[in-house]
Amino acid sequence: MSRFPALALLSLLQFLIAVDVTVVNVALPSIGAHFGTGTGSLSWVVTGYTLVGGGLLLLGGRLTDLLGRRRMFLLGAVLFALASLAAGLAPNLPTLIAARFAQGAGEALASPAAMSLIALLFPAPAERAKALGIWGAISASGLVVGVLLSGAIVQFLDWRWIFGINVPIVAVVVALTPAFVRPDGPRGTDRARLDLPGAALLTGGPLTLVYGVLSGSAPGVVVGLALLAAFVVVEARSKSPLVPLSFFTHRTRAVANAATVPLSAGLSTTFFLATLYLQDALGLTPLQAGLAYLPFCAALLVAVSQVSRLIRVLGTTRTAVMGLLLTAAGLAWLARLPDAGDLWLDVLPGMVAVAAGMGIGLVALQNAALSDVTEHDAGTASGVQRSVDQLGGSLGLAVLVGTTVGGAGAQVADFRAAFAWAAAGVLVTAAAVALVPRIPRVPRKA
Repeated sequence: MSRFPALALLSLLQFLIAVDVTVVNVALPSIGAHFGTGTGSLSWVVTGYTLVGGGLLLLGGRLTDLLGRRRMFLLGAVLFALASLAAGLAPNLPTLIAARFAQGAGEALASPAAMSLIALLFPAPAERAKALGIWGAISASGLVVGVLLSGAIVQFLDWRWIFGINVPIVAVVVALTPAFVRPDGPRGTDRARLDLPGAALLTGGPLTLVYGVLSGSAPGVVVGLALLAAFVVVEARSKSPLVPLSFFTHRTRAVANAATVPLSAGLSTTFFLATLYLQDALGLTPLQAGLAYLPFCAALLVAVSQVSRLIRVLGTTRTAVMGLLLTAAGLAWLARLPDAGDLWLDVLPGMVAVAAGMGIGLVALQNAALSDVTEHDAGTASGVQRSVDQLGGSLGLAVLVGTTVGGAGAQVADFRAAFAWAAAGVLVTAAAVALVPRIPRVPRKA
């Protein structure tokens, strides 16, 4: 296998997956106007994708280990492309939401396969840190490109093209992958049973919980929490769990995955609320709102490009704490947004700090979450990390926005409260990570 062309292909698909996390944000008003629906229903266009993707990522990681990495990568890519086409052609909002669910399912197959392929392509810790830095930079830039594309496409074309552009690019990835990624080897004859009840609970629990939070339904919240508790029970008793609970006895992985949750929640909250603030409070057009993210993108790329160097010098723990503290500082800055503020003074400093913190912190935590993986559990470890990232961002956004922002009559004061709670969560996490025993330092030489 040619390692760097393979890394480029794996990163390209992850780039598109990341684009589709944020590409709908600026387009939501146009989608709502087209289908004649309100903000509450539209929120599912954003959260449905990440919730289904996050809920099924563990199953995707397990399938990756059982059935083959290249096979699952290609299958996930094809499903993602077909779902993107369906979203672009959707005749009504329920069809669009269903297509977004299917996009999430495609990601759940492709993303852990790509991440585990990278972990095995670059087994030396220093090489892996560098490769994950490249992968993270391309993936993270997709989050911002999604916003930029959304603004331009909505203003000059039509919102449907935010999904349609995926199809030809994924076709190129699928066509080139066999040339650069070696076929999967023979799979063992001992095929463990798939934990389908666990996958259903891990998907249904967050979906129900988010529905309960966003709709203000206490029974929905209770049922969602009960389903998540049932997931833990099922995993403890299953002979072939999605992820053995003993997986989390590895201290480094457990700390890294736990710390990812508030970090991802902070990023999701920033994208969602900052985009609304730019258009509703500052009066920017969709294109202007997208362009306002250029400094964010630049800070993110610079930060990610330095992660491997920071890990070599500071160690993984200190690098992760640095990223968490920067993110907390950016969220705290945004927690002081005035009702009618200034883009350069009130918004961009906070967004840039969040971008730098995410670029450093998330890649450091991803690297730690893949500590000591082997051929047998690389897909599971990747699936856990991606699932924690996705579900943490979605649940965090739902809780922060659902409990502080008051529907159509939302005020900037609600935004400030959401950012303040997000900052507090990330700051507490930074303190916790700093106090636990150190995550092992990556050697200077492979």
